[in-house]
Amino acid sequence: MSDLTRDSDRILSDGKALVRDNRDGGRHRRAPSIGEGSARAKRQHFGKRLRNIAIALFAIWVGMGALGLILDGIGFAGVMALVVASVVAVAVFGNFPKMKTPRRADINKGNVQQMVSRTELWLEAQRPALPAPAVGLVDTIGVQLDGLGYQLEGLDQNHPKAREIRSLVGEQLPEMVDSYRKIPAHLRTEKRAGITPDEQLTDSLSKISGEIDSITRQLAEGSLDDLAIKHRYLDYKFGEGIETSPQLEHKT
Repeated sequence: MSDLTRDSDRILSDGKALVRDNRDGGRHRRAPSIGEGSARAKRQHFGKRLRNIAIALFAIWVGMGALGLILDGIGFAGVMALVVASVVAVAVFGNFPKMKTPRRADINKGNVQQMVSRTELWLEAQRPALPAPAVGLVDTIGVQLDGLGYQLEGLDQNHPKAREIRSLVGEQLPEMVDSYRKIPAHLRTEKRAGITPDEQLTDSLSKISGEIDSITRQLAEGSLDDLAIKHRYLDYKFGEGIETSPQLEHKT
């Protein structure tokens, strides 16, 4: 009896640890997301896991309750079986389904905003294979892709900037990272024509980062102009501010 109790306590403890680790996104095992887009995708995936766990636990407990009614109780062995089944359900559905990284061939599909989000997820998965200076740039690019994604809302897919982004983010960026990863690790630090593959990758990522920033600024020009116009209008209409308004002067 005491052995069964100890086993049940251990199983429950392991189950709680597993749920805690999944809730934290496995942060002790994985690096943080490079941007809000990938972080949001992870949260949505984790939400699906929680839903699957809840459905499984509901089915197990309802099934065991029905069995108890039929058998006029399930006894201690039934309670232990319920605990074990619940923990197994948490373990299985807490780790599956695995979150899939977008395949390289699928990155450039769909509309340009979806393409940017897929590139962010794909790029995050490549980060462990990149040199330290490039990793820093990947993190920067992740944040830039978030900003770019907001600017792409409602943008015509045939807009020149949409085609430019598709080429830069959906083709050139992943092709460059792919080319680097195909180079054997021991050759990545050897100079060729005065520069190493590590340096080439870092320099190329820096240029892409600058181009993403430039495109984002160009797309934001309309919003910036609109904000400036509204600001000038309010400044013209209420330029003196509330503190010096006639109503307040009259009261004083």
